[in-house]
Amino acid sequence: MNARPQPLTDLTGCACEEAAAQYTEFDSYGGGGCDETKGRYADVGLLRCRTCRRLWLRYFVEYEAFTQSGRWARGLISEAAAATITPETALAHLDGLDWYLYGGSYYGSSGRRSGPMHWGL
Repeated sequence: MNARPQPLTDLTGCACEEAAAQYTEFDSYGGGGCDETKGRYADVGLLRCRTCRRLWLRYFVEYEAFTQSGRWARGLISEAAAATITPETALAHLDGLDWYLYGGSYYGSSGRRSGPMHWGL
């Protein structure tokens, strides 16, 4: 689960490396589920880039009772780590990456970052 993706200096230039990549850039790869930790009920899934074929872990939270509460993160994940990832361990994987993409209405923007993100209210 601790396998690291390529470092920032080894980026491929694929559209999937941008936070603004559209859902049409990816195929669902399975591994989905719901992380109910701390009442987040986060949607967790694996996506495969249609162009470069790399695998991404996606984590999405939205609190329906609150406007502009949606937030997501998407980070590279190895095939081996994807085989053992669970919805409850997805955040630890993302937090441990050198970088991941993030965005959503909560932030009002998107980009690249590292370290833990704020997922609560």
